[in-house]
Amino acid sequence: MNTAVDELHLVHEDDALIVLDKPSGLLAVPGRGPDKQDCLSARAQARWPDALIVHRLDMATSGLVLMARGLAMQRALSMAFEKRRVHKRYTAVVAGRLANPDADNGWQTIDLPLMIDWMNRPRSIVHHEMGKPSLTRWRLAADDQGAHGDIGTRLELEPVTGRTHQLRVHLQAIGHPIVGDPLYASEAQRALAERLLLHAGGLTLPHPVSGDTLELHSPCPF
Repeated sequence: MNTAVDELHLVHEDDALIVLDKPSGLLAVPGRGPDKQDCLSARAQARWPDALIVHRLDMATSGLVLMARGLAMQRALSMAFEKRRVHKRYTAVVAGRLANPDADNGWQTIDLPLMIDWMNRPRSIVHHEMGKPSLTRWRLAADDQGAHGDIGTRLELEPVTGRTHQLRVHLQAIGHPIVGDPLYASEAQRALAERLLLHAGGLTLPHPVSGDTLELHSPCPF
């Protein structure tokens, strides 16, 4: 059951891990400078002193964040990510009309190598010579013609790899940046929404202690 705890939206809690629903605009971990110390991990550690970060979401992205309870669980969950046993599902609204070439709306792939754009950090770029292999799966969302159908296309996304800004750069690379993206969308595309329209709404993983499948969801706020 979802519960509001100390300005946190708690989705799941047990002795091994915590799953929180991060709002858009909140850092996942502290940034540089005293004005960037308020973040999801700091708020979580005020409630659970043994809470340790396992993965991150961009500040502008909302949705599910998994945290470990202690070093042993952090190692176990980090290994699960490394072995791709943790599966994440996102919802996004991208600029323009994107058609699925599969009449049955099967998963499509974006397979483009990515690297940090060191001259323009924190941006990432597609780089075929020096980029790391990066793979994203996408398909049309069931409610594609929903509330934002007039400004773009609603997608379901699954990152197979976990590169910095992977979903955002991959969608820009195929000509459909995420609406509201302050880094990768055009000025007109940014102006279509007050926030980045990207939400991490699904998280599935084997529990590090019991081995049972843990499947968690967060409703999309846009």
